[in-house]
Amino acid sequence: MDQDRAGHARLILLGAVAPVVWGTTYAVTTELLPPGRPMTAALLRALPAGLLLLALTRQLPPAPWWGRLALLGLLNFGAFFPLLFLSAYRLPGGPAAVVGSAQPLVAAALLFVLFRQGTPLRRLLWALAAVVGVAVAVLGGAVALDAVGLAAAVAGTTTMAAGVVLTRRWGLPEGMSGLTATGWQLVLGGLMIAPLVPLLDTGPFVLDAGAVAGYAWLALPGGAISYAVWFHAGRRLPPTSLTLLLPLTPVTAALLGWALLGEALTGVQAAGFGLALVAALGGQLPAPSRARHRGGVRGAPDRERDRR
Repeated sequence: MDQDRAGHARLILLGAVAPVVWGTTYAVTTELLPPGRPMTAALLRALPAGLLLLALTRQLPPAPWWGRLALLGLLNFGAFFPLLFLSAYRLPGGPAAVVGSAQPLVAAALLFVLFRQGTPLRRLLWALAAVVGVAVAVLGGAVALDAVGLAAAVAGTTTMAAGVVLTRRWGLPEGMSGLTATGWQLVLGGLMIAPLVPLLDTGPFVLDAGAVAGYAWLALPGGAISYAVWFHAGRRLPPTSLTLLLPLTPVTAALLGWALLGEALTGVQAAGFGLALVAALGGQLPAPSRARHRGGVRGAPDRERDRR
């Protein structure tokens, strides 16, 4: 039992690496990347990272899995990255962060609608607390909403939640590594993004030292490493538990903005981010053991552990 808890804690810490790294994206984009090139950033975040992982693994997926990998590549990258950058360019950061923090609730809804799988009430309450915390931290005064940006944020949150749910549901075929699956998703998603670059990007493509460093950061820690550990955890943790770690992204972005960019952080904002952080961690607590109260046998079926 102690080994199971230690392994579960390691998975949570590993899964938390990804949203913390993603929290650096705003600072990297605003300080290092050329403006007006959102699809270029999305493409260079996905394709080089995928090619690197495939060069390391040198493995082809089983033939029946090409369709699944293409769908996961679309949900996790090919659709999500363009929607993410579109919402970032058209929507203030506050509303975008609130919509993104609702992903555990979206994942719970998808689990019920697609697979008739319920989510524990305690985890839904933690998810709601995370949304409230992020909302308190990032929304202040009047906010002008852009309809296209808001729609992109909602669609992006839904596609990523669907990707998390299907990643957990499908797992991996025998003999294929997680790095291979991640690499092919990144490559297929990057190829889907490539045609959007000349259609949607408007600014000049400037590749100075800062841009090289920024794109490299997005591709390696922000792409290959973070998504490899995210999917590794996602195949083993319940989707609502994993997505409850996502409030770590706006928390990290706010701390970096305060520490590196000189952005103000009020007491109310700090309290909101504190609530979001507590909710992200509280949502990882295991359910009370029924066997402990009933004197039953130790252990539980995999499906029961997934619901917790």
